[in-house]
Amino acid sequence: MTLHLLTPEDLTPELNQQMANLFRQLTDRKEALPVSEVLDEADQLSLVYCKEGNHILGMAALASYSVLSGHKGWIEDVVVDANARGRGIGRLLVEKLLDIARLKGLTDVLLFTANHRESAIHLYKKLGFVASASGMYYLNLENT
Repeated sequence: MTLHLLTPEDLTPELNQQMANLFRQLTDRKEALPVSEVLDEADQLSLVYCKEGNHILGMAALASYSVLSGHKGWIEDVVVDANARGRGIGRLLVEKLLDIARLKGLTDVLLFTANHRESAIHLYKKLGFVASASGMYYLNLENT
């Protein structure tokens, strides 16, 4: 089992399809954008994945941005294949993203997880994340 930072050179139709299939395990509310499309954002997205043989076991993304309050990262789309859970893959993926965040000089890393994702919440707390007192609001611009 190996961890990789996705580069455009790694991207094949098969890898893109495996990632889209894995994304469906995370949410059935939306389809994944093509990976090639999100990789076009120069140095704003770091997508890591865990591979065993030719099979993608998990993936996670870090979006980097700068605002007046600092250089920040937002972790999204952390998903491990249902058949590979319990092997520490989620932890490895998030730790890799945190290493990348440090290398980029980010000041804060944020993430959101649903309250029913107890194992994810447990993992994030073990890695040092704390619940924020501020509320998160959401507006889907595709439907307005």
